[in-house]
Amino acid sequence: MAATAVPWAGAAGFRIETAEGRLIGPFNAVLFSPDIGRSFLDLQNEEGKRTALSERVRQVVILTVGSVWQAPYELYAHSAVARRAGLSKEAVRALAGGEPADDLSHEERVAQRFTRQLASERRVDDETYRVAESAFGRKGLVDMVVLSGCYHLVCSMLNAFGIPAPPDDAPR
Repeated sequence: MAATAVPWAGAAGFRIETAEGRLIGPFNAVLFSPDIGRSFLDLQNEEGKRTALSERVRQVVILTVGSVWQAPYELYAHSAVARRAGLSKEAVRALAGGEPADDLSHEERVAQRFTRQLASERRVDDETYRVAESAFGRKGLVDMVVLSGCYHLVCSMLNAFGIPAPPDDAPR
């Protein structure tokens, strides 16, 4: 994690460790099960390398899952990543609040609707599925569901262990 996650978080503009070097976010909790944690981080790494989704769409999906779970650290971290990917502050704020954003592309709006419906209702209606399949193809839908599942796991870890976002005034 020190070799990959810490530099990635710093470049994206969010904190992953305290000033004393202790991990925060979901990263400290996975240390209690290092083999599972390593495997999960490998999955996330592979997902990011092999996905058909753009980085902006990925961040729409991640923030949408975070908004359903209301996981403070996830929303904090991926708000920074989403802004770095080019989403506006207004879009990030809307997505984190579970709302549609006016300045998203058609694909980004479809991804948000598909992900929100899947996360909230545990299924996707036929019309939403058809629109999403038309926008992303079947591979894209699989990639979106895998990404969504990864962040359901992240958010459940964060909420189960009560992991907050760092205070606003904490140094980055």
